[in-house]
Amino acid sequence: MTKPKIITNDDLIKALPKERQDKINAEVEKTVAKWGGVRANSGRKRVTGQVLDFTKRLTEKEARFIDYVREHNIDVNDLMQG
Repeated sequence: MTKPKIITNDDLIKALPKERQDKINAEVEKTVAKWGGVRANSGRKRVTGQVLDFTKRLTEKEARFIDYVREHNIDVNDLMQG
């Protein structure tokens, strides 16, 4: 069983007379210029590996403290009052 041939917009445009093709292509170029067209890296980004990327915006001292607490399995809730 063969796959049916997919007819694209380009195939349909090529079937038109040359004058009509030129008019359609000019309209497409005008629309692309107006709206910016497809830009590099636009659209959904592919997710690979880790879904979220967390960034720590801390001083070096705070980052060392957090790393120390994690390494030694210290419960911060026990250290805090209330």
